[in-house]
Amino acid sequence: MKIVKHSGAVVNFNPDKLISSLLKSGADVFTAESIMKEISNEIYDGISTKNIYKKAFALLKKHTNSHAARYNLRAAIEMLGPEGFYFEKYIARLFEAEKYETKTNVVLQGNCVMHEVDILIKKNNVVSMVECKFHGGREAASDVKVPLYVFSRFNDLRHKGFTLFSTKEKISNCWIVTNTRFTADAIAFAECSGINLLSWDYPEKRSLKSRNNHDCLYPVTCLTTLTKAEKEKLLLLDIILVKELIGNKLGLKEIGISSGRINNVLKEVADLCKCY
Repeated sequence: MKIVKHSGAVVNFNPDKLISSLLKSGADVFTAESIMKEISNEIYDGISTKNIYKKAFALLKKHTNSHAARYNLRAAIEMLGPEGFYFEKYIARLFEAEKYETKTNVVLQGNCVMHEVDILIKKNNVVSMVECKFHGGREAASDVKVPLYVFSRFNDLRHKGFTLFSTKEKISNCWIVTNTRFTADAIAFAECSGINLLSWDYPEKRSLKSRNNHDCLYPVTCLTTLTKAEKEKLLLLDIILVKELIGNKLGLKEIGISSGRINNVLKEVADLCKCY
C-alpha cells in the first residue's frame, strides 16, 4: 500500500511506525493495535499521511483525551503561529523550566546595527541569545543560511556589554530553535561554530518532542477539550503551557468555559501532566 507524505513523496505504508507513534502518546498495546486494525480497513492506495493522522487522532480521542493530546503535539506547536510570537513565548517557558532567567523581544545596539533578539536567557552567569525560526508547514526546513545569518548577528553583539538581567553582561552563547527541522548543512555549520540547535527532532535526546514527553511541557494548543478560539484566548492571557492550567478554574472561567466543561478540561490537564 502506497501513501503520500507531507512532502509529496510516495512511500510504503508502515503499520509498525503508526503503532509506535500511538504507543508514544501513552496508549497501551491493545488500544494501539485496535486503532491500527481499524485504520488498515479504511486506508487506500495513495492516501495522504495527513488523512491517516486525522483518522488515528479521532480514534485515539475516543479512548483518552490526554493520549490524543500527546499524539497531536506537533500540530499543536504549529498552532503557535502563524507569526511565531507565541512560539517564542513557548520556547522561553521551556528554558524557564530548566531554571533559566528569560527576557523576550529585546532590542540591542550591536557594534554595527540594531538587533531585535527573540529571547535572552541566563543561567550560571552565562547569557545567551535565542533566535526562533517558526515554519507553518512541517516539511519546511531551516537551511544553512539561517545559522550563517544568526551567527553574524551574534558576532555583532557578543563583544559589547549590556545591562540585561542585573549588572553589565555580555552575550557569550547562541541558540537557534525551530519547530520543524534543520538541514544537514545547517547542523554541520552550527556544530563547527559552537551554535546550539533545538528542533522537533534534534538533538535526539533533548529535542522539542522528547522535552515534552519527559518534562510535561505541552502547549495549551494540544488540549482536545478546548476549541481553537478558546486556546487562542488562553494564549492572549499568557497561559502558554498546559501545566499552567493545573487547578486553574479562574483562568478557564475567564475565557467563558462553563462549570461543567471546566471539570473535563482539568481532567485532561491532570492526565496530560502525568509525565512518563
